Amino acid sequence: MRNSARVTAMVALPDHLARQLPAGFRARIVTTDSEHMHVLEWGPADADRTIVLVHGNPTWGYLWRKVVAELLSRDEMKSTRFVVPDLIGLGMSSKPDMAAHSLVHHSQWFGAMLDEVAPGPIVIAAQDWGGPISMHAMASRMNRLRGIVLGNTSVSPPHPNFKPTLFHRLSQLPIASDVLFRGLGFPLGVLHTSQGDKSSIRGEVAAAYRWPLRRRADRAAPLALARMVPDRVDGHVSIPALRISQYTFEMAEVPVHLVWGMRDPILGRVINHLSRLRPDAEVTRTEAGHFLQEEVPVPLADAIADVAKRAWT
Repeated sequence: MRNSARVTAMVALPDHLARQLPAGFRARIVTTDSEHMHVLEWGPADADRTIVLVHGNPTWGYLWRKVVAELLSRDEMKSTRFVVPDLIGLGMSSKPDMAAHSLVHHSQWFGAMLDEVAPGPIVIAAQDWGGPISMHAMASRMNRLRGIVLGNTSVSPPHPNFKPTLFHRLSQLPIASDVLFRGLGFPLGVLHTSQGDKSSIRGEVAAAYRWPLRRRADRAAPLALARMVPDRVDGHVSIPALRISQYTFEMAEVPVHLVWGMRDPILGRVINHLSRLRPDAEVTRTEAGHFLQEEVPVPLADAIADVAKRAWT
């Protein structure tokens, strides 16, 4: 896989999705190899300060809209550019088949996008699979990393005593997992169950998450990304790459802020491990669930602004 990208076209989001996003966004497609990554941007196009916000499985850049809106409202962020990509396989990005998905491939796609769209110094804010993907990509770009904000993610290989969650056990079932994830669209219809406030993903918000994956043929990524989570302590293909992700997180000499939804049934307790890896990190614990951007956008924006201030002073 080549590690290069190019901007190929502008993209028009459907009106019913575009109106839910903060005003003033720019949308583009970045082509890397044969895949196309959809990227949203806000703020001055020529800004020398860039914050990249990275979602996970099975969402898309829409997840960050409330946080972006909050940051755009702050005077100290007026000269900052915000870059919000859709990971390959999700959102408005291209939808390759199952075999294309791995942590290494996602890191290469994401890194190529960064080199094209945000080639200068950056702050990374990431959640779920956005955490290990961005940390792996930054391992070879440490000189450009200025700060890290993580929320409800894991960037490490599994602990020797770990037990896979029901969600991840389901993804490993032959035949049944394909029917569940690709046929029935799991887990898109039940995202609210992982929230502290179940009403935070309902109505048009829930529909916005389902829309990019409304066709069965486009639903490889949620299952593939679920299977990318190690289900054993050795021998899983993601483990070597996760060691690199952890190394970046531990060794990067940059300010770190962790914002956590403690009512997350999947990753709620991972905050303890990350805090041990980075005892210097600022930590904000909340009563949110897994998709904390929907429930606590202001504390997340506070953390990003805090890291940005420390990064660029």
